[in-house]
Amino acid sequence: MNGRMSAPRQLLDRVTGRRRTDPAAEVDAIAAVTERLAVLLAAGVPAPNAWSHVGADSMSVADAAVLETAATAARSGDPVAPVIVEGLADRPTTSSAWPVLAAAWAVAAESGAPLAGSLRDLATVLRDEAQLRREVRSALAGPEASARLVMALPAIAVLFGATLGFDTIGVLFGNPIGLTCLALGLAMLWLGHRWNRALAERAGRSRVDAGLELELLAIAMSSGVSIDRARGLTRDTIVAFVPHAGDGAEVEAVLGLAARAGAPVAELLRAEAFRLRRAARSAGVERAAALGVRLMLPLGLCVLPAFVLLGVAPLMISVVTGTLGGAV
Repeated sequence: MNGRMSAPRQLLDRVTGRRRTDPAAEVDAIAAVTERLAVLLAAGVPAPNAWSHVGADSMSVADAAVLETAATAARSGDPVAPVIVEGLADRPTTSSAWPVLAAAWAVAAESGAPLAGSLRDLATVLRDEAQLRREVRSALAGPEASARLVMALPAIAVLFGATLGFDTIGVLFGNPIGLTCLALGLAMLWLGHRWNRALAERAGRSRVDAGLELELLAIAMSSGVSIDRARGLTRDTIVAFVPHAGDGAEVEAVLGLAARAGAPVAELLRAEAFRLRRAARSAGVERAAALGVRLMLPLGLCVLPAFVLLGVAPLMISVVTGTLGGAV
């Protein structure tokens, strides 16, 4: 029974979108690696051995390959961070959190900051990002389900007309006007599907590197190096590993505030990074909430015209041709 039901169930899941890739899973997997590295290093395990023991649980094949490459580099005594980034170039399906881990490892290793504590802080950052993605996904579930249901209306209209005894399918495939309606209706459905998908992807987009430079600078300063040295190291690392993370304006603002107030720089940096992550979470939830309204555009401009072309027009043509044929 289970074998007979598996195929229809898979088809249903594919149509309804019930089985989708968890956007938080990839970040959570890297967060787990980061936490394990922190625990192993805190327990006194050498860094090369720590990379070999973290495991690849819940990882994709591409992410597991990157982890193996990093472990090999660590065992060979090579810098781990550049190897991770080089491995990402050959595997475009890897997690977006890898460059963040590579940047944090590079800053801690170069500045001499405690690796275990730095990685534990980074794991917290990654867990926050994974939670943001889950919240956004939950907010998107309703609008996306509505969009899939509306996209099915033209097909339902065709089947409804055929059930009532009208030759809607014959009109669509055997009548010149019906063929025109079929082509235009399918084109409108395709456009509406692409539009819906683009809106959903834009609403669900998030940045795993929000506040990253602030966190990296706090890590560098925990080693006791000067602000100038930590600032230069952090900026070089951002440019090398996460060039889209920002221009460092937030860092300059925090450093200026610390200089004027005489406050602890590291605490101010972490507080500002926390604020930026919370702002990113709020913006993501707002985009997801607005998706329900934005989906009205493809509905009105694409899906409803497709409904008329594929459902209403063939029904009317069938009625007219049947009436004229009966009159003759």
